[in-house]
Amino acid sequence: MNRPDVELSLTIPAERAGQRLDQALAELLPEYSRSRLKSWIEAGEIRVDGEARRPRDKVSGGEQVSVAAVLPVDVRAEPQAIPLEVVHEDRHLYVIDKPAGLVVHPGAGNPDRTLQNALLARDPGLAVLPRAGIVHRLDKDTSGLLVVARTLPAHTALVEMLAERAIHREYEAVSRGVMTAGGTIDAPIDRHRVDRVRMAVREDGREAVTHYRVIRRYRAHTHVRVQLETGRTHQIRVHLAHAGYPIVGDRVYGGRLTFPKGATEPLRDVLRAFPRQALHAARLAFPHPVGGRPVECTSPLPADMRALLAALAADEAAA
Repeated sequence: MNRPDVELSLTIPAERAGQRLDQALAELLPEYSRSRLKSWIEAGEIRVDGEARRPRDKVSGGEQVSVAAVLPVDVRAEPQAIPLEVVHEDRHLYVIDKPAGLVVHPGAGNPDRTLQNALLARDPGLAVLPRAGIVHRLDKDTSGLLVVARTLPAHTALVEMLAERAIHREYEAVSRGVMTAGGTIDAPIDRHRVDRVRMAVREDGREAVTHYRVIRRYRAHTHVRVQLETGRTHQIRVHLAHAGYPIVGDRVYGGRLTFPKGATEPLRDVLRAFPRQALHAARLAFPHPVGGRPVECTSPLPADMRALLAALAADEAAA
């Protein structure tokens, strides 16, 4: 029998009572797909209180779950030599500074030329890890930092840190509207009821908490620093739009392009041409998964966001 690649244990929280086993585990272990967890359950590689269970079995809360699973080599993503900016590297992990426009994982419409393809070319050993060691993601058009595990112990620890909110992620964004002060947006998020490619604030959604504070106000925009407490899909974009401050350039949640009253022509030109949502993952801090020493990485704003801020400042000066 092969030695397990993934070995971990956890306790089903009381609030998961009544859920299917595969559903509860998918939420507790978000970096493993529900289909993969289901296959592990069916193969007996996941046991509950020492016994094999079925994916559809309900949990009561308090059960002890053990995972001892063998990972197949991921052959779906091919290695591709794509330049990467690595801001931290050691035997256990990378921190990558992702440019806007680079998709993280292969998927519909993006079968290759992704960060995952690039990582497999740089480090072929990542093929045995889920998603080549990528433990969280950034949207295609969001730039900045993300962490990648290089070993299974690091992967397991980083996934647990994400679940325990021990990885601190700080972003910078440029939003439409003038914020009077910083604050916290505590509004649950789930799939939009009609448009399934979008997310939306929903009363029956999953907990989502975003903290924000003002860096600088302009005539009709705000440069804001954002810290995630949770990590839902599109969370910052959805929350800021919900609060009335959609991110500049966000074609999904920002509505149609508008200009501030009396905007200068140079600012109009910059806003028309801005190619993406003005969102950048600027800081990543966490205890190292092996040893616990602090790891902190920062990434300066990319050129397109610096040009946007310069245009906003020039417009303000001209008013």
